[in-house]
Amino acid sequence: MSFELSREHEEFRQSVREFAEAEIAPYAAQWDRDHHFPTDVVQKMGKLGLMGLTAPEEYGGAGEHGDFSSLCVAIEEIGRVDQSMGITLEAAVGLGINPIQTYGTQEQKDTWLPDLVSGTTLAGFGLTEPGAGSDAGATRTRAELVGGEWVVNGAKQFITNSGSEITSCVTVTARTGERASTTGTRPEISTIIVPSGTDGFTAEPPYDKLGWHASDTHALTFEDARVPEGNLLGDRGRGFSQFLATLDDGRVAIAALAVGCIQACVDASVKYAGERQTFGGPIGRKQGLAFQIADLEVMLRASRLLTYQAAAMKDAMLRGASPKPGEFKQAAAVAKLYATESAVTATRIATQVFGGYGFMEEYPVTRMYRDAKVLEIGEGTSEVQRMLIARGLGLPVE
Repeated sequence: MSFELSREHEEFRQSVREFAEAEIAPYAAQWDRDHHFPTDVVQKMGKLGLMGLTAPEEYGGAGEHGDFSSLCVAIEEIGRVDQSMGITLEAAVGLGINPIQTYGTQEQKDTWLPDLVSGTTLAGFGLTEPGAGSDAGATRTRAELVGGEWVVNGAKQFITNSGSEITSCVTVTARTGERASTTGTRPEISTIIVPSGTDGFTAEPPYDKLGWHASDTHALTFEDARVPEGNLLGDRGRGFSQFLATLDDGRVAIAALAVGCIQACVDASVKYAGERQTFGGPIGRKQGLAFQIADLEVMLRASRLLTYQAAAMKDAMLRGASPKPGEFKQAAAVAKLYATESAVTATRIATQVFGGYGFMEEYPVTRMYRDAKVLEIGEGTSEVQRMLIARGLGLPVE
């Protein structure tokens, strides 16, 4: 299977890079210091077409002119200058648009997708809870059907794009009953669209995070929040399988975000190692440092290949190809695990290359160092990825 990026992909990469360097890079440090979510820049990304790369033309998307690989290219390039805006794009498409586009009724698509695809609005995906992170089956949020309305009660946490001034809705997973199984009963989990402004739905104040300071992230609470019965997304009781498929795509996109981080580390380290003078010459002539930067290049190339191989599998699936059972899930987990752990290592090495300056907020490697850690956690921790990979090898791991 070929997964080399096309000439069109590389031309697209250049256009996104120019946008990122002009509209994001000069301001990213200040947004980080101020914990500012730049709504205007998010909407500019929408005008550039980045939110619609995997959406049909009828909703304003790229249609056959876009694909999942293009989305990964865009996430990588935005993430190269600012991880906060990179995750904003990733979540806007993968967690906001994708579930509605994939599982929504025609009415739901017509209602939500045009504004989401244009970048005029954002949507969140409420899965994680205070007591249900990687164990998403332990969801405690409940939704009861009463008089033609879903009454939602519960709490979600760490939800991206969920409380900004342009957030239009949040898709949430909730228990809608119990189902019989061979071992007794298990929770029936469904997915429901909750519009912003719904009575009883509150986006709590934004988190004070280690990194991703310019990303919009909130805890959500639902207290008798009522939405129409028609806001059920997909079939009742299919929420579990829906979010598992959504996370597979998201893992590849997070890997692309990690690739952008590693690329930034390579760029910054090579430049600084050639300029910084000690003992009569540039520090890049010292093997102890140069070899570490060489290792960064190896991590970058391997991470990029794994990521775009998985993205090519997804594109083939969208064109109607049928991969071997579990093949895409395995590729997504491998790419996510390797790229994100490499990104964390890359920021540590880049910070070391900069020495004392690497500890100063004046230099972008400091921000990258803080931003990278969550890549190993979001959309499935490294431990979860190892579990999935082991299961894919046929091991009975728990």
